[in-house]
Amino acid sequence: MKQYYVYIMTNRSKTLYTGVTNNLQRRMYEHKHHLVARFTSTYHIARLVYVEETSNVYAAIARENVICLVSWPFSAMINAKNWPVRGFETVFEH
Repeated sequence: MKQYYVYIMTNRSKTLYTGVTNNLQRRMYEHKHHLVARFTSTYHIARLVYVEETSNVYAAIARENVICLVSWPFSAMINAKNWPVRGFETVFEH
C-alpha cells in the first residue's frame, strides 16, 4: 500500500511551506538542492519541521489544505520536541 506524507518546511526566517508527496526522502532532496524552481527555491525553504503519514491521498490533500488555512496557529501548536523532525536532518543534508 502506498504511503503519502503531508509535511511542513521552513527557512531561517520561519517562512512556512506545506506540501504533499508519496516519497518524502526524494522530495526533501529536491527541496534542499533547489531542484524545484518555485516558492521553496526562492525562499530557500530546506528545513523539515513536521510530517504526517497516511495511506489515503485524498486525506493527505485535505490535511494539507487545512494546514495551509491555519498555518501559523498550527505551527504554534506543534510540540517543541517535534520542531525540527528528529532523524531527517542527517538523511537529507547530503
